[in-house]
Amino acid sequence: MTFISFLAYTIFVAVYSWYRLRKENLSSQDGYFLGGRSLTGIVIAGSMLLTNISTEHLIGMNGSSYKNGFIIIAWEVTSALALVAAAIYFVPKYLKMGLTTIPQYLEQRFDQTTRTLVAFFLMVSFVVTILPIVLYTGAINLESIFNISEILEISQQKGITLTVIVIGLIGSLYAIMGGLKAVAVSDTLNGYGLLLGGLAVPCIALFSIGDGNILGGLEKVYQHAPKKFNVIGSSDSVLPFEVLFTGLIINQLYFWSMNQTIIQRALGAKSLVEAQKGLLFTGILKILVPLIIILPGVIGFYYYGDSLFENQDMIYPELIKKVFPVGLIGVFAAIVMGAVLSTFNSVLNSAATIFSIDLYKGYFNPNSSDKSLVRVGKLTSTILAVFAIIVAPWVANAPDGLYQLLQQLNGIFFIPIASIMIAGFFTKNISAIAAKIALGVGLSFYLICTFIYPVKIHFVHIWGIEFVLNMAVMYSVSYFYPRQDVTEKNHPPLLDLKGWKYTNHLSISLCVITLLIYISLGSWN
Repeated sequence: MTFISFLAYTIFVAVYSWYRLRKENLSSQDGYFLGGRSLTGIVIAGSMLLTNISTEHLIGMNGSSYKNGFIIIAWEVTSALALVAAAIYFVPKYLKMGLTTIPQYLEQRFDQTTRTLVAFFLMVSFVVTILPIVLYTGAINLESIFNISEILEISQQKGITLTVIVIGLIGSLYAIMGGLKAVAVSDTLNGYGLLLGGLAVPCIALFSIGDGNILGGLEKVYQHAPKKFNVIGSSDSVLPFEVLFTGLIINQLYFWSMNQTIIQRALGAKSLVEAQKGLLFTGILKILVPLIIILPGVIGFYYYGDSLFENQDMIYPELIKKVFPVGLIGVFAAIVMGAVLSTFNSVLNSAATIFSIDLYKGYFNPNSSDKSLVRVGKLTSTILAVFAIIVAPWVANAPDGLYQLLQQLNGIFFIPIASIMIAGFFTKNISAIAAKIALGVGLSFYLICTFIYPVKIHFVHIWGIEFVLNMAVMYSVSYFYPRQDVTEKNHPPLLDLKGWKYTNHLSISLCVITLLIYISLGSWN
């Protein structure tokens, strides 16, 4: 029953996506890489949510909250603030420029070499960090749900490796054959399915714990471990409260305002109104997401105590099997599969876009046609998918959990790129050579302080220090090598740039709600 319901939902999403895409022109640059610039706010929000929320969240963050409690909520609720910045400031500028990729902006602001360097860094980050961890966490969940190793009478590690290969192959087909539109359409179904299915996990668990009363169940879980609900992390915790004011805000600004994998959905919007709707709707969803990726971990502590502390990333699969009826396990497994596929094929599509537009056309073959760009994009996706499948099993046994590992690895590339992007947007004097030097300095500083000669400072604080260092380097170098006069290019608008009339209202609401979460759930002792 579990497998049949899993297969039925998976086939339904595939057939629906094919039906929606059957008349799409996928041979053009905009058609393949940006969904024909036709995405609506609802589709953008669903796709952004599922591109962001995958099994590294379901597995990794629930594993972390099981061990550390609600202090890790900062990763989620502060995202709403960054999405407000993206909706009000960044995306209107991107759409006005007619960008397909973020590195294109860097060529306009700095030079082609800066664009090429950042594009290369992004390609490496996709392969080294996101793709392998997404595949591995997805495989952990599905292998546990279906007991693949027991059925095939092989070791659990071999079962996970086999699942990695299957997920990688299926995800590759979505990204390679259908482009961004296929990713976005399937994401919409799976994204809202994840919301419903993900909310069902804590609801069913609390209903059972409270003997038919969800609020009663929540009260029992709270009374069992009240400290788990505190959102204010101590200085020696996995996520100290102070990091909100150092490196975390820089990371969030980069991820939601400058990260190709996320922003590509907004770049594919049919108008600025739809882009802003999509970004702010995503902000609302991110406020709700802790009920799916943090609360279940705390509920898991109620059930299992500290018995799984040494293997925290197994708490979510165990909880699913405990609370879900057999038929629903298959449907939820299909939704989890969709979450894995979403992030995996979204990153593949973004990597293909960056390689095709920024590296192949921007550096190797400036006169390449749309058809050749699409062909190169498909080949890039294929190569990266194979590499990610090979690398994925190596990310096992992260000491602080897989989500923490992902964030540590992301810092290698995110903060240096964020530094030069922010400098480009908000300063006029930073020169191209200063930006390139800052990239190298920031990357080297973080690698040394985090992995080679680790310092006893939380890695998010290191992000903040690195950002200040990068800005100091850029200002210093620009003093001796000032920016050359650059003629700003004016592009005819590709779509309607009139803003959404409710942007400011919803933005203020998201900021207030974020503040209230910290006031209501914070223990400031």
